Amino acid sequence: MAENGGASAYGAALAGGGFDFYKFIRQPQTIVRVLSWVFALVVFACITTEGYVNPPSSAQAKCIFNQSDSACQYAVGIGVIAFLACVGFLMLDIYIPFMSNAQDRKYIVMADLGFSGAWTFLWFVCFCVLTSQWSRTLDVIAIPEDAARATIAFSFFSIATWGILTYFALGRFRRGVDDVSIPTYTEPAPEIHTPYPPTYAPTTYTPTTYTYPSNVPESQKQPPFTSNLPPQSDTSYLPPKY
Repeated sequence: MAENGGASAYGAALAGGGFDFYKFIRQPQTIVRVLSWVFALVVFACITTEGYVNPPSSAQAKCIFNQSDSACQYAVGIGVIAFLACVGFLMLDIYIPFMSNAQDRKYIVMADLGFSGAWTFLWFVCFCVLTSQWSRTLDVIAIPEDAARATIAFSFFSIATWGILTYFALGRFRRGVDDVSIPTYTEPAPEIHTPYPPTYAPTTYTPTTYTYPSNVPESQKQPPFTSNLPPQSDTSYLPPKY
């Protein structure tokens, strides 16, 4: 029987087994993913609730980061997508142990690796943009400074958490590649030297030969199919009497 190393590849050593909730929530990857979810929630919640104010010179609400609406929109967009992605990848982390196809697990791990790496970079850009715009903000009298500082701080924390998620995904991908590349044992095919199955092989008929013992005189030897009855002549025939 052939053994398939892919059954334990890409973070599913017990594919098809039961789900242990307490073990799942204690995994480092799950903890970091939940933290990323919380940080993204804080970032876009702070901007959507307190990120826009009405400056004295305008009746229209402006972004608290140097009145740059693009900065606030970028942070909200990155935060909302990161929030939804954390929920989606958490569901996939729960579903992966029940997947028996190593190729599907590989695609999920690759998607996690690519998305985590991309969002690490995007959170870094978000942190730089918000920090730059906040340093240029001069009139902070009517601006909720705590919300602005919290947005910048949690954007920085998100860089670290998504970087850790990228590291975890890369490690899981490498382990999966190593597990798949392990040589497997396959039983050799049976060797068949004849075109017929063993139970139906043709047989050759060998006739039976008869031999006489060497100590028997020639006068006593008889052919194997000679009758011992005396020959009957016509003189021995007697007609019936009526």
